[in-house]
Amino acid sequence: MGSLDGKIAVVTGAGKNIGRAIALTLARDGAAVVVNGRGDQAAVDAVAEEITSAGGRAFGHLADVGDEAAVAAMVERAVETFGRIDIVVSNAGLRRQTPFLEMGFAEWREILSVALDGAFILTRACAPHMIARSKQGGEQGGEQDGGGGAIVGLSGVSTHVGTPERCHVSASKSGLEGLMRALAVELGPHGITANCVSPGAIDTVRGAAAGRMPSTMRAAGVPAGRKGTVGEIAAMVHHLVGPQGRFITGQTIHVNGGAFLT
Repeated sequence: MGSLDGKIAVVTGAGKNIGRAIALTLARDGAAVVVNGRGDQAAVDAVAEEITSAGGRAFGHLADVGDEAAVAAMVERAVETFGRIDIVVSNAGLRRQTPFLEMGFAEWREILSVALDGAFILTRACAPHMIARSKQGGEQGGEQDGGGGAIVGLSGVSTHVGTPERCHVSASKSGLEGLMRALAVELGPHGITANCVSPGAIDTVRGAAAGRMPSTMRAAGVPAGRKGTVGEIAAMVHHLVGPQGRFITGQTIHVNGGAFLT
């Protein structure tokens, strides 16, 4: 039995890269997973199939996390299918590189609508179900199953070191970290933790729209001397949402090989 047996997780942006690794890692430890993506049905279905083929429970669901109605429908399907929600991982985000003076408001809003608005919309839709679970656990006389649940947002090192041509990305991730700190305080009494994981330079497949790798995100000069792996990020998320992470909340955990030192 895994430490997440019986838990239900919603992971956004889970069709590839870090999100995929998180979905697979949580599933391997027993969680049922809602594999979310925005436009690539084949990708999310492939991740869900990988989980179910290994004996786990999962389904793929396309939904723009910036669309309240779409998110509400996804959460409703999750509860109808699995009965509850325990874990929320807001990983969805867009990579763009545009000089500040060339950046239009539409592009600014596009980035914030996914990483920041999306985290708000998803958490707002899931939190009532997590709070209900916490109350149910209290009525049954214990928090041994992890209480109300865990929320994790995926931030990024560029927010902390400053990266040119990515002010919209930095702003969205800074807002995400602030949101998690506030949720840690407000939802903590319900047994819900809220944290951010801030990856450094990670070995992923970059889409064409992401542009070139920023100099601040390259492995050169990083004390660890390499890029991180998606598995290393997934392992930290797993730690935070599992029973071993119940006393960690309101934190930004940096996983960057020493690129940013706190």
